[in-house]
Amino acid sequence: MTTALLMVLILRAGVLLIGEDTIRRRPVPYAAVAVTAVAVGAVVLQLCWSGAMDALDGDPRESGWWRGVTSVFMQNGGVFGAVWNIVTLAVIAALAQWFWGAPLMLVLLAAGILLPEHVDALFGEPARSADPRGFAGSSGATYFLAATLAAGLALTASTPKRRVPAVCAPAAGLAMWLAQENGHGLVTCCGFALGGAVLLIGRRLPIRFAPGTAATAVPPSAATEG
Repeated sequence: MTTALLMVLILRAGVLLIGEDTIRRRPVPYAAVAVTAVAVGAVVLQLCWSGAMDALDGDPRESGWWRGVTSVFMQNGGVFGAVWNIVTLAVIAALAQWFWGAPLMLVLLAAGILLPEHVDALFGEPARSADPRGFAGSSGATYFLAATLAAGLALTASTPKRRVPAVCAPAAGLAMWLAQENGHGLVTCCGFALGGAVLLIGRRLPIRFAPGTAATAVPPSAATEG
């Protein structure tokens, strides 16, 4: 329940960042559609091939360089878990593409896929508590990517009131991790930190770097945020 509530909080931050009244006017986020298609295809593969999980999950006892990526698109939470993971991935990837643009959205998603399994080593933790996958599942990468949107809202919101969902997201995530050892909370904090860093660094680059005003976004005058 707390995990779902955290997603609702981050999702609200993402919608505020993009501008709820602009969503219907935005172009089709084809990169997000492609990512969602891969996730759906992976579930179909699981249904058609009984050995898919054994061959593609992230079990550290098994060899295979590909497992760190393929395990994200395997689902092990039953029908409801698979539907929840795919729907939230589709929505968050679309919001992220509209704000960050397709290339950067894919880079941040890749970071959400590859970084969590290394966070515990950074803190000297022997368990995989920072990686919520449980050997399979896209939720960790989705929460990571969603948190980059919360960071975007925290840094670009025009009023303190609009920043509330943004700053509450990493705070709630940290509380979840400390109280429940829930890896979704820690990846939310990591995604928030990386998203904020990317936005702050981007503002200092000599080239124009303005998420939310790229070709994938509506004109700034039509948006409420970004």
